[in-house]
Amino acid sequence: MSTIEKALDKLGQANSTPTETASADLPVPTIARSVTESVDQKASNQFIDIDLESLSKRNFVAKATERKLIYEEYRVIKRKLINNAFGPLSSTLRNPNLILVSSSRPGEGKTFTSVNLALSIALEQDKTVLLVDADVLRPNVSRTLEISVPRGLTDYLSSDTVDVSDIMYSTNVERLKLIAAGKPHHLSTELLASDKMAALVNEFASRYPDRIVIFDAPPLLGVNETSVLAGMCGQAVIVLEENKTKLNELEKAISMLPPDLATGFVINKAHYSRDKGYGYGYGYYAE
Repeated sequence: MSTIEKALDKLGQANSTPTETASADLPVPTIARSVTESVDQKASNQFIDIDLESLSKRNFVAKATERKLIYEEYRVIKRKLINNAFGPLSSTLRNPNLILVSSSRPGEGKTFTSVNLALSIALEQDKTVLLVDADVLRPNVSRTLEISVPRGLTDYLSSDTVDVSDIMYSTNVERLKLIAAGKPHHLSTELLASDKMAALVNEFASRYPDRIVIFDAPPLLGVNETSVLAGMCGQAVIVLEENKTKLNELEKAISMLPPDLATGFVINKAHYSRDKGYGYGYGYYAE
């Protein structure tokens, strides 16, 4: 039994839902390259061109016309999150459309998961997604997307003159917007726990009824502000790396989350047998 299986078994999470490969008759959604219409005109004028070809080569959900196992795996994961955000369970959650993505320690694949979830949800025909790099200590979203923006979250939180529209960018993925981490700040972690951050999160939760907001947050262990941010969200996705994440660290990380948070687990770099072979994929387990 792997570390992840032991953890899930011990925490009562053993009922897994296996992902399926994409079938040939599935409708293929498209990613438009034009900028989506936005109620925030200034954000619409700030545009980032993401290299989707580069992302696709690095196994991201970037080109919907391709047939890859990872596309189908993230369809399964996002469907659970969307159902929580807008289905019957949403009335029992605070800010169900706000999703925190974290891990127990760095390097377990949380940014890879955040970006793929955002890209996959952006394929929905009636949903928009905002990806926020809230890992202000070790920002990785911009590096992963191979983009550069002048201002981000820390610039807004530490200034009285920077507006939200100054840090929000539209992209060539029609339903995807981005907020980068911003410039390094000596009080970066404190900014995440500030009243201004809480007000911003509340605005995200209520301003757009069809929008999901994904926060790529710092790891839970060692950064207390992540648990504060988790308390503002309705859902959490905890990323674990198979055969690397330690059971005691996973338990400690989960104990830092609010008990009423809808929590799921994504197992990163999971090897499994299929047709007498081995795959390299991801599994989702809901609490």
